[in-house]
Amino acid sequence: MKKVIIIGSGPAGISAALYLQRSGKAEVCVISSGIGALAKAEKIENYYGFAQPVSGRELYENGVAGAERLGVSFISEEVVSLSYNASMQPVVSTAKNDYTADAVLLATGVSRKTLSVSGLKEHEGKGVSYCAVCDAFFFRNKDVCVIGSGEYAVHEALVLKATSRSVTILTNGQPLTADVPEGIAVIDKKITAVDGEPTVDRIIFENGETLPAKGVFVALGTAGSTDLARKVGAETENNHIKVNENMETSLPSLYAAGDCIGGTLQIYKAVSDGAAAAMTILKHLSGNSR
Repeated sequence: MKKVIIIGSGPAGISAALYLQRSGKAEVCVISSGIGALAKAEKIENYYGFAQPVSGRELYENGVAGAERLGVSFISEEVVSLSYNASMQPVVSTAKNDYTADAVLLATGVSRKTLSVSGLKEHEGKGVSYCAVCDAFFFRNKDVCVIGSGEYAVHEALVLKATSRSVTILTNGQPLTADVPEGIAVIDKKITAVDGEPTVDRIIFENGETLPAKGVFVALGTAGSTDLARKVGAETENNHIKVNENMETSLPSLYAAGDCIGGTLQIYKAVSDGAAAAMTILKHLSGNSR
């Protein structure tokens, strides 16, 4: 039986999982590190089928329970990267394992994490990057840093370590939540500015100290769908993944649904996107599409 991996357990991912599992044509696995944006929804009053307000957490838990009842498997791990093997099958990499599939659906929503640091946005494309796999080549034998404090930041640092002269993780005052291998430095001071003209030249900390750096890679929190799409070379635009009307990305066997593709950021749309993606994936697995 063909294997489908869904990254994300929100409305889009669970909707797709339900349709795929009920078809009996796919082994469905959802990989997720938690509830995501729904956790912030205290009351949802405009969703069909609920006479009384429902919390985002309750809606999430009911959705996951329904998928589990049908036999969908869940893996609670943080996805850090996406790639293709020699047979052009997508491979999902977590902080612990690699998982190969016949099709992958990106449904983790859109990253809402930002960093209010002077000069960061101004230096995007001039030393500031959001994808180590994409841009490590441009910083060969240079001093670089990664802003973040979790598994995602460590993964990006390891990618850069292979080609850069030095790699430093900057936690920006946040506690480190992942093990850092030898050869990668860690600084926990608060950042006040990314400086340089016209390209990045140094990091300025709150206490006035500076760190020479030619590259700054932002890896806050966990990797969102758009981050993963960029790593594997799928087309993106304005922090969203570009898909056609069938939820197909620009790459084979890779699909996206929900907030990560843009449009109205509402639950009903995410559920609809997930169902549409599932229908397309089923056609793909049956050999009726690319």
